Amino acid sequence: MKPVRIGVIGCGNVFSAYRATIDKLELRGLAQLVIACGREKQRTSVGAKHFTTNDREVIANPGVDLVLILTPPSEHARLAREALVAGKHVLMEKPLATNLADARELIETAKRSRTHLVCAPFTWLSPTFQTIAARIQAGDIGRSCSARARYGWSGPWWSEWFYRGQGGCIFDLGVYCITSLVGLLGPVKRVSALTATAIPERDVDGRKLRVEAEDTAQVVLEFANGALGAVTTGFTMQQYRNPALEVYGASGVIQMLGDDWDPEGYELWQNEAGAWQLFKETEPDWPWTDGLRHLVECVQRGEQPIIVPEHAFHVLEIMLKARESSALGRALPIESTFTAPRFESAKTGPAHLMHDRTREHN
Repeated sequence: MKPVRIGVIGCGNVFSAYRATIDKLELRGLAQLVIACGREKQRTSVGAKHFTTNDREVIANPGVDLVLILTPPSEHARLAREALVAGKHVLMEKPLATNLADARELIETAKRSRTHLVCAPFTWLSPTFQTIAARIQAGDIGRSCSARARYGWSGPWWSEWFYRGQGGCIFDLGVYCITSLVGLLGPVKRVSALTATAIPERDVDGRKLRVEAEDTAQVVLEFANGALGAVTTGFTMQQYRNPALEVYGASGVIQMLGDDWDPEGYELWQNEAGAWQLFKETEPDWPWTDGLRHLVECVQRGEQPIIVPEHAFHVLEIMLKARESSALGRALPIESTFTAPRFESAKTGPAHLMHDRTREHN
């Protein structure tokens, strides 16, 4: 099979992580970096055979099969639309767009062009996520009743857009939590949220910046299956040690250790066992850029990716409605939906048992 020829638009902070994935694909003969578009000062550090500062040269290049979009969110819809119309497959960093009209148009354009449109995050692809999803779907914790997800840090210092109107912690961080929760529990039917700007001024790229977007948020989700979920996110979290994801069932609990983009295994409680079962991470080097590997292999094999744009659209609506909910002070319905994939039960390996000593003394 001929390698999938990749053109990159955006050579900023996340490019190096994707470059590592591209290098691995090139070693396997599955892909080839043909051209990259970035700022002039990035020309020598990118390592592409051809470099340009004009994104249209990437999209119009007849030697490009797949366009990888790593720009700020404000450019996502335009670049993806032009690439899809040109007959290219598209993989883009989150979010799919900054409004639902653009996102809806992208999905329709991909259908007409018969090309793949894949949007980050790719948390569904990690072996740990798929094992947790399979165990929930198999009923290992009973009916799912509630869930919690968390992701945050102290905030970026290298670019202003994170703190502008089309940035914010929900679009940059909360998107991971929401993506993972709907992957585990299915579509959401209603959202309620409170957002705030806790730190009104930031040091960005050597100067003071007034923050325009939310930097902290609490989001409550009502799932179509009746479960409730809570998302805690923000550029206001200096450190944390609690699990990234927790799902509470009628007869057990399952929780992911580490972050959902960098899992460190998981823990399982089942009432019938009466003990916590700790499962080590099976693939500690799993990269959060794995969507590129997945898309390239799907193109090579003629298969459909499991990361579908309808899922990204659903997540985008939840994020936009969360912001609107905070402004209006009430819960808002979610109109979109999607079909979550089912995962086969994987080998879980031996577990380390941690008995609940409090139960033994009661």
